[in-house]
Amino acid sequence: MSELSEQHSDKQHPDQKSSTHYRYLVFIGRFQPFHCGHKAVIDEALKRANNVIMLIGSANLPRSLRNPFSVAERAAMIKGAYSAEEAARIHCVGLDDALYNDTRWLQYVQAGVKSVTGDLQTDIGLIGHSKDSSSYYLSLFPNWASVSVPNYHNLSATPIRDSYLMGATPTPERTPESTRSVLDEFKQTSEYQQLHDEADFVDKYKRQWESAPYPPTFMTADALVVQSGHILLVERRSMPGQGLWALPGGFLNPKETLFDACIRELREETRLKVPEPVLRGCCHSQHTFDDPYRSARGRTITQAFYFQLKNDPKGLPKVKGGDDAATAFWLPLAELDATMMFEDHYAIITKMVGL
Repeated sequence: MSELSEQHSDKQHPDQKSSTHYRYLVFIGRFQPFHCGHKAVIDEALKRANNVIMLIGSANLPRSLRNPFSVAERAAMIKGAYSAEEAARIHCVGLDDALYNDTRWLQYVQAGVKSVTGDLQTDIGLIGHSKDSSSYYLSLFPNWASVSVPNYHNLSATPIRDSYLMGATPTPERTPESTRSVLDEFKQTSEYQQLHDEADFVDKYKRQWESAPYPPTFMTADALVVQSGHILLVERRSMPGQGLWALPGGFLNPKETLFDACIRELREETRLKVPEPVLRGCCHSQHTFDDPYRSARGRTITQAFYFQLKNDPKGLPKVKGGDDAATAFWLPLAELDATMMFEDHYAIITKMVGL
């Protein structure tokens, strides 16, 4: 057994009580927003470690109902809850999402930790709630020890965030003063107003299904069209995600296949100047994307179809926005920007194209 394994052999079970002191403890979360439950974990981490690394998830994404606050804003919430001496021991690092690619996400976590420690073989532990993150992360990072902290009053960021975006003010019982300060400042911005309007839109949208015996599951189809190193995108005309870039696509009609829905939506939203038989013959692959949180509108599963159009010396086919699309355009793959992409469409593209 190696020295590292021996060092951690008595700390492998996530529920085991341990007073061991660490050089670094890592806390992974989205902190949308940072609340008193998160603070309780950091309080324990500061007792157990010289340094606390906060990996702040869902970095480099556009503001949305699920991710309204930037990494810098969340870092201000976190570090502002502590004295200058304590805050100096807390290292906030943005962590990109990697939906549908666990290996890439693990790479991001390792890189984020290494950016602080300089060495992944040093004394590192993971800290989190015993019912979620600790036991899950332990299996993903077997060389790192795990410290479990009980859930603080069953606090969750989701209801705090949802009520705030609908206009409510978070209470001191649930959020530190530093969080409330950031939220009060953000509430004065046009970005908050846009999210507030979108939250109201989604609330009314969901109320249409209140009488259904079960929460509905929606099915959509999206088209990923690539030619000569360019991808075909649309700019969304309406909420949710107004102004963001998206793959052409939409909801399945009752009497059509997913592939037919994809072709229909592609032609309606982009007016792509390619004959339909040619389009159908250029379908390279398809994949189902079903992350439970991929859409604010509710449980929405999409089937994405990847079309590889042949290179043409005449250039890219003409496109024009229509239906739900304000505009349609070809974008060089090198200019893809996750901060401009709607829902999980950036993750869909990177998964299917292999970026």
